[in-house]
Amino acid sequence: MSLDKATHIRSYFERLKAVLDSVKIEDVEKLISIFEDAFQRDAVVFVCGNGGSWSTASHWVCDFSKGASTSGKRRFRMFALGDNVPMLTAYGNDVSYNSIFAEPLRAYARPGDVVVLITASGNSPNILEAAVAARELKTTVVGLIGFGGGKLAAMTDHNVIVESREYGPVEDLHLVLDHIVSTYMKEFIAK
Repeated sequence: MSLDKATHIRSYFERLKAVLDSVKIEDVEKLISIFEDAFQRDAVVFVCGNGGSWSTASHWVCDFSKGASTSGKRRFRMFALGDNVPMLTAYGNDVSYNSIFAEPLRAYARPGDVVVLITASGNSPNILEAAVAARELKTTVVGLIGFGGGKLAAMTDHNVIVESREYGPVEDLHLVLDHIVSTYMKEFIAK
């Protein structure tokens, strides 16, 4: 038996449209304001996530570090906490997997920096531990979350919650948010 490809494609597109419509514009405006403020203060932005959200965190860094740069202008300072694999495996092996993002934050983040935590469920133990460390360090903590927000929603300064319990559309929207914010910041930096 073969699946109807066109029906599957249309169904996914419909779910994606519904998720797009569920995102509150004012939440995205606040997210942009946090990034404007971070850039103006030359704060560092740290981003992390697990699995697909890990690759999304790296994608954010690429789009901000290169894509939002303008010749002759100061550049955005942003780092994906999972991109130093030797450090990550050292903490995972010697301390615990739950500490792989929190410990690098403790080494590098300073008060006033921004920490963006990307998670579909909002309940990943290593993301929650990173949120605790980020609060202790007096950073601005942002959650990009799905599934109603999970435990992380109560641990942040600001959230953008994607109203879906399906990983694909949640992760798609986290990349859409990257493109919205990074293209806005490119224009902001250029002016």
